[in-house]
Amino acid sequence: MTSERERTYHHGDLRRAILTAALDVITTEGPAALSLRDLARRAGVSHAAPAHHFKDRTGLLTAVAAEGYALFADALTGAPDLRERGAAYVRFAATHPAHFQVMFQPDLYRTDDPDLLAARARATDALRAGVSDLPPAGRGQDDRLAGVAAWSLAHGFATLLLTGNLSDAMEGRDPEEAFRALAGMVFVPEKRRDG
Repeated sequence: MTSERERTYHHGDLRRAILTAALDVITTEGPAALSLRDLARRAGVSHAAPAHHFKDRTGLLTAVAAEGYALFADALTGAPDLRERGAAYVRFAATHPAHFQVMFQPDLYRTDDPDLLAARARATDALRAGVSDLPPAGRGQDDRLAGVAAWSLAHGFATLLLTGNLSDAMEGRDPEEAFRALAGMVFVPEKRRDG
């Protein structure tokens, strides 16, 4: 029989335990493999316990996405310029692959969740700040398109890296350094392009 102390421990720690187990499953098997019943088994609690914190699978994935965007915003905020924000983007994807997978699949979660919206807004602001810090010659006529270009470069590189599609091209290079080199090829001042 479970003691009161063990029940209290599990109850106080359950949300984090379920999230951690979910991140492990997503990393190894993908989001489609998630099951609240399986996560409860992994956490050593009743099959109904995860529903207390997340209601359902979509609620759990919403919590994963919200946590991911909050961590992502923190990772981007400290970067001094666009190139370093891109390197931070790549680092985040490499160190948080489960969050990264879920965050960019809005069909998996509740897009109107207040925690998710706040975290995503912080991340978006951090990304946009990197573009607005570029000199006008380095971003062209349209800030929004420059932002899309920067996002596409960082997200595309990170996705290709996580899916193993850059193994040959990387030849043992540090992914962040490789990204910095790529960003330098794309976001260069007009004077250098014309010269």
